[in-house]
Amino acid sequence: MGNIRTDLAVEARELYRGQSGAAGEAPGVRVEEQTSGPVSVTRVHVEEDGGAEALGKPCGTYVTLDIPALTSSDKAVYEQACRVLGEELTGLMNSAPDATVLVVGLGNWNVTPDALGPQVVEKLLVTRHLFTYMPEQVAGGLRPVCAISPGVLGLTGVETGEIIRGVVDRVKPDAVVAVDALASRSMTRISTTIQLCDTGISPGAGVGNKRKELSRKTLGVPVIAIGVPTVIDAATITSDTLDLLVENMKAQAEGSSGLYDMLASFNKEEQYALVSEVLSPHLGNFMVTPKEVDTMVEKVAKVVANGINLALHAGITLEEVDEYLQ
Repeated sequence: MGNIRTDLAVEARELYRGQSGAAGEAPGVRVEEQTSGPVSVTRVHVEEDGGAEALGKPCGTYVTLDIPALTSSDKAVYEQACRVLGEELTGLMNSAPDATVLVVGLGNWNVTPDALGPQVVEKLLVTRHLFTYMPEQVAGGLRPVCAISPGVLGLTGVETGEIIRGVVDRVKPDAVVAVDALASRSMTRISTTIQLCDTGISPGAGVGNKRKELSRKTLGVPVIAIGVPTVIDAATITSDTLDLLVENMKAQAEGSSGLYDMLASFNKEEQYALVSEVLSPHLGNFMVTPKEVDTMVEKVAKVVANGINLALHAGITLEEVDEYLQ
């Protein structure tokens, strides 16, 4: 997808269709869509190398939950979002009910838009120590779950991938679930969209600071990534503003104008490249986030954590988890 920055497979699909003018999907890409109350689910299956190249995403399954009211105080929306996330995570993991799972909260807990992973870890029901030291007291329906927030290279001086690899080698989990903040190309998706995928993740990718990837290839076990967009880059916002300007000029102009014709002639990738070239000397790699991002991240972290709790512990209910975490 050229230089347009997005971590979401559904947005990469939208960009491909918009730029290629294709009515269907990219070769080797299969898409399923369904709605479950306030949650819209889109599953993008990248099954061939041609599809991976077209979307700029590795072959695998990408599940996107679009929940416009995700950060609202609507209890019904919260509960449905947790349940759907739990069901989709269960389907992606496809592991035994007693398999040990390591949850990794990626990100910097000192930077609010990047604190999703650590906040999720704080809200998890961790049980591996109970299975180790008091197995006779563990209720049915639970599984061994452990969690870690490894921080970032600037805080620890150690590559995040190295820390996680060391933990995986020692703990020997059957699967890893990695949670991180992402970047979107649309403000409407900030803190309203959750993406799950079975292809792993590169810590810091959302802000263009990719570190060593976490995947089956690097860790030796399946890695499921869960991410929520919390930032958008300045060039994308400016490019979208130009789109709105062109549409407004088109609606108001009686005839064509030189400026309108010039702007309308650019496709999305050309427009983004032009804006990036103009902004880079002044803003550099500038990322933008909403002013209320602290409350957004807190609410979304609770949904993601409880979706994970429901998926990993089949014997508990959402009400029991909420009571435990209070």
